[in-house]
Amino acid sequence: MLKFKLLVMSAMLWAGQALAATVIQPDDAGLQYTGRIDFAQRKAPQLSWPGTSIEGNFTGASLAVRLDDDLGKNYFNVFIDGDLAHPVIVAAAKGGKTYPVAAGLAPGAHRFLITKRTEGEEGATTFLGLELADGGKLLAPPPRKPRRIEFFGDSITSGMGNEAADGKPDDVLKEKNNFMSYASITARNLDAEAHITSQSGIGVMISWFPFIMPEFYGQLNAVGKNGSKWDFASWTPDVVVINLMQNDHWLIDDHHRLQPEPDDAQRVQAYKRFVQKVRALYPHAYIVCALGSMDAVRPGSKWPDYVRDAVAQIRAEQKDQRIDTLMFEFTGYTAHPRVRHHQANAARLTAFIRQKLGWQETP
Repeated sequence: MLKFKLLVMSAMLWAGQALAATVIQPDDAGLQYTGRIDFAQRKAPQLSWPGTSIEGNFTGASLAVRLDDDLGKNYFNVFIDGDLAHPVIVAAAKGGKTYPVAAGLAPGAHRFLITKRTEGEEGATTFLGLELADGGKLLAPPPRKPRRIEFFGDSITSGMGNEAADGKPDDVLKEKNNFMSYASITARNLDAEAHITSQSGIGVMISWFPFIMPEFYGQLNAVGKNGSKWDFASWTPDVVVINLMQNDHWLIDDHHRLQPEPDDAQRVQAYKRFVQKVRALYPHAYIVCALGSMDAVRPGSKWPDYVRDAVAQIRAEQKDQRIDTLMFEFTGYTAHPRVRHHQANAARLTAFIRQKLGWQETP
């Protein structure tokens, strides 16, 4: 009987705490969203692309995040007060749940940043809002970053296996962290907003599944091939980085799954057509056609030349001087890049963009 009374009292206490919390709805103007986020239902926005984020400023001693995950496979980072080295990692369970992420905070203003570690193949997550401590409130959002970069890529850009130990499997979901991919690190280095339009296993001519990047890149929702459409006019990047063809290399050269097998000229033309689609969308962006750092760029590989040849043709035919190539060096590590490889590649890409655009200091 005593145990039953304690359970009832505990439940009543928890209910009282829940009722006392300050609930922040997803359509609150104090929330700052970044990335391709589906706002078809403004009070239930869906996050599916890697690196999509929500941030804001708040008062109160605690913070909880409310999520409804489709499959129970997604992971999120939550950073408090700019401590980017120590995220609270949320493993989203299937269905609607509330996840406490901070408690015992000092009086005054605090900042949070939520980022999606995983990608579309893990499904979509509906953001249901926040819970602050009783009396807490959401403050004005932080200013938008002054620059914009969009990345089109595959598992490398998504961050597949980047937090796994060397020699361990690449496909453990909790060890996929887009925040520590070369793409997201580069964006932070340059104080830029990033849109990460990437999907593990995708290629330009062939993928490990029945759709390719030229059929996928225009979607609002990243969960498989679907009829959703992203409004490209709603967000225009200053720089576009394309890092594709690693899966084409594997599937065409190693597994011979594309028949008849394209010759060198056809491979160049397929890549060129995709880059031209991107250029048509963003006529003023600086485009960086990258490749690597997996074995598509190993010594003797033809794939870097396919990228270079396509870019050379575009430059000559279109008189396009705002496009270039950058190859990330193959280190000999044959699995997906780990965080240290991403950091090295980000340093190289950061320096390259700074040189080309003069982005030496934050405006």
